Amino acid sequence: MKIGMLVAVEMDAVFKKYGDTLTKIERPGYEIYHYQVDHADVYALSSGAGEIAAASGTQLLITEFKVDVIVNFGVVGGLTPQMGVTRTCVVEKVVHYDFDTSPVDHCEVGRYLNYPERYIKATPELIEKALEVEPTLIKVACASGDKFIADPEKKAALHREFGADICEMEAAAIVLTCNRNKVPCLLLKTVSDSIHGGAEEFSKALDETAQICLKITERIIREGL
Repeated sequence: MKIGMLVAVEMDAVFKKYGDTLTKIERPGYEIYHYQVDHADVYALSSGAGEIAAASGTQLLITEFKVDVIVNFGVVGGLTPQMGVTRTCVVEKVVHYDFDTSPVDHCEVGRYLNYPERYIKATPELIEKALEVEPTLIKVACASGDKFIADPEKKAALHREFGADICEMEAAAIVLTCNRNKVPCLLLKTVSDSIHGGAEEFSKALDETAQICLKITERIIREGL
């Protein structure tokens, strides 16, 4: 199996875990690192933050490396008191909250008209496999957009408007790109900054939470995919 691993800003966790076993592959604008996890060839691409970077990186993994599945691990902001630092979850559905054609299409904010609602679902079969391997995971709704949300009031507003549990900057691009290519995707996230945390909490927790998320991701690759 070929697995494309889209990584935004958490690549240090991959370097620390796999070190000298990584083989570097260069493509224009990107660095991809190949390694093996049991039966799987993993191609980890460091995209950088944001929807555009994540979309182009995901498409490169699909087109260039012919991957069978896209896996994204990363850190996120919590939008509810239950989503505290180090809580790890699996994304069931995502809304691109800063996508808005409502003035002309008379639809909800975040709605792509080729989908029946504004939430876009990740691959259900992969989610269930992940939960079989790691029952402590919880399924969440993710609000995704090109903003780092640090203000507790803005986090609470995202939860109120969209019913989201977490927020981050790449999930919408990954799911949309995978859907267009008919490639399944699995998104695993660990909270790095709680609803009352911000940039400082994120910076302190980034390394630890990224490693936690990668450890769980690897176990799911080994036992579930």
